[in-house]
Amino acid sequence: MKWNQAIKDFAIYAQLERGLSLNTIKAYKRDLQKLQKWLDKNEMNHTPASISQDTLRSFIYQLAKTVQPRSQARAISSLKSFFEYLILERYREDQPMTLIEAPKTGCKLPDTLTTKEIDLLINSIDRSTPEGERNRAMLETLYACGLRVSELITLKISDLFFKEGFLKVTGKGDKQRLVPIGDYTIKIIELYKNEVRSHVPSKPDHTDTLFLNRRGAGLTRAMIFHIIKQQAIKAGIHKTISPHTFRHSFATHLLENGADLRSIQMMLGHESITTTEIYMH
Repeated sequence: MKWNQAIKDFAIYAQLERGLSLNTIKAYKRDLQKLQKWLDKNEMNHTPASISQDTLRSFIYQLAKTVQPRSQARAISSLKSFFEYLILERYREDQPMTLIEAPKTGCKLPDTLTTKEIDLLINSIDRSTPEGERNRAMLETLYACGLRVSELITLKISDLFFKEGFLKVTGKGDKQRLVPIGDYTIKIIELYKNEVRSHVPSKPDHTDTLFLNRRGAGLTRAMIFHIIKQQAIKAGIHKTISPHTFRHSFATHLLENGADLRSIQMMLGHESITTTEIYMH
């Protein structure tokens, strides 16, 4: 079994049978391809079925010199999942990653914005342009619904159930959840949808996509990061923020106002309440 084919087959298994998100699968593939390139560079003719624990330990040791502990831990997780797949498919009988432990990465508390900072950032958007109206609707939706950036850019018009007061959100692993949405956010989205979105000719693949760029296609994650970074500078906010900061702030403000962890977990789409407990800090 060659590495290219093994990685390709593993990616298909991860998507179809484990239901992992495309971003997770891409990260797994990148980690496995790093191992493949390292073997080629060092002229090691190991196959996925024959590679030993000592060789993998040497790879992880070299990797630790060039990446942060969090990236190293993810690579170890990728390799463990890959070899579990090989065992499942009977390409090998042992798990060579058993005794290789991930580094301790610590608990990095999420950054948050205060409600005043959220208002300052959103209100500083120039609404005299179509892009400004769109950006206000996007940032309001990010915060008011606690969405991931991937969930925001894939949000569809058909996912809006304003009469019932919720959005249908497709999260990690294509798992869907219903998220409550308030009247104020509905009003802002409706304004964008009726006054801006309706005048942008959409590309064939994006007729149902809610937030479009000026060419009628969906926005990228990088574009959302750029918009938020520029808007923070304009608003005079000196914290390092990203789209996920809005999600953290959403959860924190809910908790501060008396929401229980279970409800927050459901709205965020966390599989485990342990993940949600981060916001207790």
